Amino acid sequence: MIVKNEPKLVRKVISEDTSKKVRYALESVVARGTGHNAYIADYRVGGKTGTAQKVENGIYLKGNYITSFIGFLPANNPRVIVYIAIDNAKGITQYGGTVAAPIAKAVLSSSIDALDIKPQADEIEKEFNYIDKVYVKVPNVVGMTREDAVSNLKSFKVEFSGEGNTVTYQTPKENTQIYEGETVKLMLSD
Repeated sequence: MIVKNEPKLVRKVISEDTSKKVRYALESVVARGTGHNAYIADYRVGGKTGTAQKVENGIYLKGNYITSFIGFLPANNPRVIVYIAIDNAKGITQYGGTVAAPIAKAVLSSSIDALDIKPQADEIEKEFNYIDKVYVKVPNVVGMTREDAVSNLKSFKVEFSGEGNTVTYQTPKENTQIYEGETVKLMLSD
């Protein structure tokens, strides 16, 4: 026998206003703080990193941590929540933001496609630091000459196929966000 239980409100733990402020703070962690490796351009992602040094027989272990990240999206109306915990990661600095956040980002990115979650224009802009890869939107160069297309794509590597001087097709398409320096492929014809 299968029984379906409906949600039952027992009590309201926090107010809507407090919930909104906490979600905004957690979105800031991803856009501007230790959770920056879970940032997804054009989506509102909130989250919190965790790094816990392990204890054995009452003594802290050297270089042995549980790193974690809990994240959700969209931050203003959550549909997906993911929690990642890694026990004693090897070969990497052991922080939740460097170990667990990138894994959570991959899960959240897949969830976007699976649940058809639409981009939102009002996310908190990511603050990049010197080690971050920078995302750049690809401009539309279809219809431009080869020379003008290269000029407009100076943040990217450009590969050409076909003969001619006019761009008839590009991939990735316009407004797609890719890392600065990645390749944009252009089809040429006359």
